[in-house]
Amino acid sequence: MNRIRSIDDESLSQAAQIVRDGGLVVVPTDTVYGIACDPFNADAIERIYEMKHRPRFKALQVLMASVDELDALQLELPAPLNRLAAAFLPGAFSPIALAQEGSDLKTLHDDGQGNRTQGIRVPNSALSLRVLRATGPLACSSANRSGNESAQTVQEAYEAFGEGVDLYLDGGPTQGHVASTVVAADSHGRDGIAILREGVIDQATIRRALHMNGGGLGA
Repeated sequence: MNRIRSIDDESLSQAAQIVRDGGLVVVPTDTVYGIACDPFNADAIERIYEMKHRPRFKALQVLMASVDELDALQLELPAPLNRLAAAFLPGAFSPIALAQEGSDLKTLHDDGQGNRTQGIRVPNSALSLRVLRATGPLACSSANRSGNESAQTVQEAYEAFGEGVDLYLDGGPTQGHVASTVVAADSHGRDGIAILREGVIDQATIRRALHMNGGGLGA
């Protein structure tokens, strides 16, 4: 089987079947390539950690085609992240959602304060969104060995993982090696947020958005 394929109806159907069967796929986003699987399949998620040599305390994101999918995953964005999401999604913005009691995602992280959390992302890429509409939401991490530079091309991802991934979807070079900006709600933090990772969207831009329109984003 040719593991590297261009994105078309046939390869998308193949990718969706691989995800349903518990396999791994590499997909393009608007920032870097990601290694992904079914977010409800604990065994597939474990394979991602093993492939990347990723520490287990580092949670995986969930990619989705629209923030409208949050309800089906039983996730919610607390204020002011819901307003920031409206400003920056789709895009290189990864807010930390809170899981409702019934959420059975296998990617959830215990924040140590009694909350189960989940980083989410909606890529600003028509090609990425086409993939996600075919596969459904995906548990995802950057397509590289932990500590190495993120893959900007499908070839770089293949060099990292080889035959360990079932299918590589080639969407051409991505915009760069810099990942998304990860932000959590924090009632004790400046502006009610904590920037956990500064990426494509810089901290100043995030904070400026919170004060636009007389601070309406922070409400």
